[in-house]
This record gives sequence, C-alpha cells and structure tokens, in this order.
Amino acid sequence: MLNIGRNRNQGRPNRSMSLGMGSMDYADPKKKTNFVGKIILAATLTALCIIMLKQSPNFSTPSRFSIHEQGVTHVLVTGGAGYIGSHAALRLLKDSYRVTVVDNLSRGNLAAVKILQELFPEPGRLQFIYADLGDAKSVNKIFSENAFDAVMHFAAVAYVGESTLEPLRYYHNITSNTLGVLEAMAAHGVKTLIYSSTCATYGEPDKMPITEDTPQVPINPYGKAKKMAEDIILDFSKNSDMAIMILRYFNVIGSDPNGRLGEAPRPELREHGRISGACFDAARGIMPGLKVKGTDYSTPDGTCIRDYIDVTDLVDAHVKALEKARPKKVGIYNVGTGKGRSVKEFVEACKKATGVDIKVDYLPRRPGDYAEVYSDPTKIKLELNWTAKYTDLRQSLAIAWRWQKSHRNGYGTSRVAA
Repeated sequence: MLNIGRNRNQGRPNRSMSLGMGSMDYADPKKKTNFVGKIILAATLTALCIIMLKQSPNFSTPSRFSIHEQGVTHVLVTGGAGYIGSHAALRLLKDSYRVTVVDNLSRGNLAAVKILQELFPEPGRLQFIYADLGDAKSVNKIFSENAFDAVMHFAAVAYVGESTLEPLRYYHNITSNTLGVLEAMAAHGVKTLIYSSTCATYGEPDKMPITEDTPQVPINPYGKAKKMAEDIILDFSKNSDMAIMILRYFNVIGSDPNGRLGEAPRPELREHGRISGACFDAARGIMPGLKVKGTDYSTPDGTCIRDYIDVTDLVDAHVKALEKARPKKVGIYNVGTGKGRSVKEFVEACKKATGVDIKVDYLPRRPGDYAEVYSDPTKIKLELNWTAKYTDLRQSLAIAWRWQKSHRNGYGTSRVAA
C-alpha cells in the first residue's frame, strides 16, 4: 500500500477515497483553506504592527539622551539626588544643559529629583537612572545607552566620623567606584570629568591658609579614600586627552535661595552629619541640644576652625570648571571663602538665624577631626574667575533654616533609602 499525503493521528478518522486495489489519503480541502487563511491573517497583522511601531516616535526616533546634539552638552551627575548633587543638577538645568542623574538613593532623595523634573518637564532635559556605581555592568550599560559629554562625579559617602567606623565601606564607595566611573568614561569616549573632592585630603597642614600646593596628608579614611581617587585620576590623565578638573571644597552649608531644594539627611546619620543640620535639629527640638565635640584645640576659642562654603557658590564653581575644562589639561582648585570661622562662631550665627537659644553640650573630640582648616582661593579666582558670593554665615544659615521650617519631614515620604 502506498500512502500519498500525511497521516494525521489526532483522534478523529481521516476522510479518504478507496480506489481499486488500495487506498490513498487526501488532505481535507477545507482544512487546507483554513490553514492558508490563518497564515495570511497572521502575516497581515504582523505587517500592521510593524507599520504602527515605525510610526511611533519612540520607535523611529532614538532617545535624545542617547545621541550627541550640536549645541547641547549632556552631563552625567552621579549622586544627583543628594544634597550637593541635586543643587548642581538644578544649576545645570537652569543653564540649559542636558542632565542625567544616577543615584542609588542610599543617601539621596528621590523627591529632590521629582522637583527638578517638575521644574524642567521638557523632553530631553532631565532623566533619572536608579543604579549603584559599584555595579560595573550597570555602569557600562548606562554609558553604552547614553551619549554623555561630561561627568560631574559627586556620588560618595561623606562623613568623617562614619569613615573611622566603616573604613572599608569608604574605600569601596569612594575609591573603587571612582575607578569604575573613570574606566567607563575611557571605554565610551567621554572626555570631561569634574571630580568632587575635599579639603580632607590635606589633613592637618602646618600652616594656613591651604593652597593647592599644600602637602596632602589625610588623617581619616574619608580623606584618604578621596586622595586615592585623585591619584588614580591623575595617573590616568598622564596618557589621556581627557579634560579633568578636581575641586577640593571645604565645609558646605546653605540651600537653594528660592527654597526648592535643601539638605535632608537620613535620621540615623544625624550623629555624623554636618554641623548646620545638627544646629537645625536642635532648634526644631528634634534633638535636645547641640553637641560640640572638642574644645581643647589650639585655636582662639578652643573649637575647630572651618571654612564654610555656601552650596550655591559651590555649584557655581563646578559649572565654571566645566566651562573652562580643556583636553589634556588637569585643573586642581580649592573651593572656599578664604575665611575660617570657629564652631562657637558658627553656633552663635545659627542661634541668630533660627531665633532659638540652642542648648549646647561640649564633649570630647571626635576621632579624625583636625583643628584648623581654611582655604586660599587665589588660584580659582585667577584661573576660573570664581569668587564666593554668599559669605555671610548668618544669611546662608537663615536661607537653609527657611527650607528646614517648611520641610519638617525633609522631602517627606518620597525619600527612598536603598
């Protein structure tokens, strides 16, 4: 018996015609017609889907963040949901830069980014990417999918006291992550780096004020980790055409004068935070008083002396550094007012700014602190035409206090901790 066609064992009898000595199976003509019809229908639907997708703007036009546009500078702001990074992103957006914020929200505030998105809702102005710079695959993916022209690298844990308790965390977060960012920049041809460093790299210099040539002898893991990151950047720059600016800034205070952004650290970090935050917490009654650690330093009133720089001035210095950055050139600058103020002076200014007679407790020194640090800003003035404008301590604190009073829960429930 010769079988022509395909037998279908599907639980129902085949229809066939019996001719002469044997039988031959023939496919059902209706089933064949059905099958061909389904193929035609599927092909038609597929073609329609392709046409519709091609007409979609998201399909036919690549993201604005993924292409270089003439006249538009795209800046990656790492740590852009944090206190300083968010203020920097705000300034860049005001100056018509395209901004991508990358933050893992471990210390930053998602609500700060949302405020920026509300202020600058136009397509191609601002995007937020949740990522950890310690994840090399994520970092590489971010650089491969976006056309960055420059990087402002703020992302870092940044508390001196905490660094003495968790040194390994600081070396990973600051030094290793900076290396990862630099490698990604080199791999993807991003040619400009503005690096956020610190005066903590100087340690306790023998003489004041601090210039950029003052020897760097850091005395705590925070300062050491930052110096290591600087060394990596400087070594890389010797055989690179990258434009590099390193800004070593002093003690940051203040907030956006228009009240849109402020400082809102996580509650569990209050003990390690900035003195301004501690003053405001005491003034609001969140803490029973202000703890001043160290009254036996070799200073006129026994308390530490610091150079307090307003965050608005600080981000202005970063933008000027970005504007002046040139290929194969490295610029290193101190960012400060050039004037030192003692902790006791700071506390008195805070009392006047808040109108609260803050209770002060004087305690032993904090590990890793140094007696006196203030800058000589001559170089940045001459080369970048930058000078601090917000130098009235009481005024800077009053501006920050206004934000604190109107944001009693910081940024509120929108803040995410990862």
